[in-house]
This record gives sequence, C-alpha cells and structure tokens, in this order.
Amino acid sequence: MVNTFSKQSQIACQSEYGTLKKVVLCEPKYMEIKEVINDVQKKYKHDNIDQDLALAQHQKFEQTLLNAGVEVIKLPPSKEHPEQVFTRDIGFTIGDQLFVSQMANPIRQGEDEVLAQWLKENKISYHNLSKYSIEGGDVIIDGPRVFVGISDRTCEKAIQNLQKQLPDFEVLPIPFNPKYLHLDCVFNILSSKDALVFPDAFEPEVVKHLSSMYDLIEVSENEQFTMGTNVLSIGQNRVLSLPVNSDVNYQMRQHGYEVLEVDFSEIIKSGGSFRCCSMPIVRQ
Repeated sequence: MVNTFSKQSQIACQSEYGTLKKVVLCEPKYMEIKEVINDVQKKYKHDNIDQDLALAQHQKFEQTLLNAGVEVIKLPPSKEHPEQVFTRDIGFTIGDQLFVSQMANPIRQGEDEVLAQWLKENKISYHNLSKYSIEGGDVIIDGPRVFVGISDRTCEKAIQNLQKQLPDFEVLPIPFNPKYLHLDCVFNILSSKDALVFPDAFEPEVVKHLSSMYDLIEVSENEQFTMGTNVLSIGQNRVLSLPVNSDVNYQMRQHGYEVLEVDFSEIIKSGGSFRCCSMPIVRQ
C-alpha cells in the first residue's frame, strides 16, 4: 500500500543538506539487473542481485531514516520495474515545486507513472517533464542554484525547459563523462561550503568552476565505483555513507560531519546508493 501524505507540511526543498523531514522510497522487492544500463552493472550482471539481502539492507536504511525523525513514504514495488528502488531519478523537488521526470531508458519508463499516480491520489500538484528526458539523479540543488548534469539521461533541451519553469533560480548545466550515469555519481553537495567530487569525470575547467563555489573533497576512482559521492545528507551535518568508502568517510569527518555508516553493498551493484534511493519532498 502507498503511504498517504499528511497535509501539514508543504512540498519544500531548498538544498541537498537541509534537515530531511519527508522522503519517498521504494523497497527493492523485485530488484534485478534485467538489462545492463550502466558500467557498474556490467561487473555484476552474472552475480545479479540477492533480493533478500537488498531488502534487508534497504530496511536498515529506512530504519536509520526513521530513527533520525524522517517520515518515510513508500511507493509500491512492481515486477515490471526492476530499477524502481532508485526513486531519486523519477522526480525531484526544487523550492516548493515537485517535478516528475521523463525517464530516458525504456526499462525505467513507467516508474514515473507510479509516482504521478501517488501524487494524484494525495492531491499534490506537480510538473510533468514529459517533453525531453531528464532524471533526478542529474539534478542537485543549493539555494538559488540548480546544477543539472548533461548526460545520456538528461538532455540540454530538458535543462533549457527547466530554466524556463524556474525563473527565480540559476540553472547551471554541468557536462561530465556520461559513462558515470548521473551527476550525483560524481558530484554531491554536503553543505553551503563543502562538496564531494570525482574530478576525473569532468573537464578541468568544470572542476575549477566548482572549486570556486565549494571546498571540494575528492573521491578516488575506487570509491567512486562504490558510490562514494552518492551519500545522503539528512541535515545537521549528518550524512549516510557506506562503510566500504573509508577514505571519503574519514575526509567528511575531518570536515565536521557525522557519518552514519550503513551497509548498502548489494544495492550499489546496480549503480546507485543512498542519494539515488531517496527522493526528498520536504527539507527544513
């Protein structure tokens, strides 16, 4: 059953690091590598996903959020959507507006309809970005700035269209090597001062531009592969990260963050981690 939405809180998300109050998840009940659609999946396509283990890890993730005071809304999993655990991609919140994505890959098309149906049932208004492909993993917000990755999943026309719908925001297109799937696999904002980056995914001038705005914490190639940049900030300098990414976790702690380590090793086999598996709709 899909959770209902309490009307006491409006849709609101001004950053990647405000205190997380409401988030949309989907259990990986039917998660599998049905069709290889990213580089990480290539490594694990023969092993595939242990669904029981993925479910257990996801439940620990959910419990960590609940313990932190986050209200968790769960979309119903479906056999037709093996990538549905990655709820970040199907929609995103900017300010007080909620956008439903246009999924680029056929295997993921239809996930957006599940989200749209839940929004309709709960009488929540949203913008349907159906004209050009754009996915939430490429969209990163920090106050008036919205970074949008140019990838195989998000096209430049979609970014131009988003800018028209957000006249009060500065939408910044960020080109990167599309082999890394989404922008949040190589760049993520921790606070108004700090950000994680895998510099090899960008041209030097892009890294220089990002470094003019943030103190960049660099992620190694090995830890990028294990989703070291794809952490989830839940506010008050608390960040969810995988135990295996020890260097990233050490660096974040050195910068004053409380790192909550949760094993997500089975789920990252499909190319996404904590940020990919969470769609914030209310942050304070």
